[in-house]
Amino acid sequence: MSDFQLIEKEEVASLKFPHKEVMSDRDDVIQRKSDLERALTLGNLEHLKIKIFFEDESSKKVTETTVWGITADEVILKKGVIIPINRIHKII
Repeated sequence: MSDFQLIEKEEVASLKFPHKEVMSDRDDVIQRKSDLERALTLGNLEHLKIKIFFEDESSKKVTETTVWGITADEVILKKGVIIPINRIHKII
């Protein structure tokens, strides 16, 4: 995933996100949901940071952070920073 630009989590708040889903395979969407739930558990119990690979309106980006919460449509990071789930490619 070398085509992703590393950014600080604080920069995510200023990004604009389209509504279009970045994944076309249903199994990938299901796996992403599972990975997000795991990341939430690791963040809440172990305070571990994970890498979120995502895409805003202009390019692919990655940030390393702790997941604080998940809604049906969004991942919530520290200080209320939000990434729409449908814009996430991978969670490591």
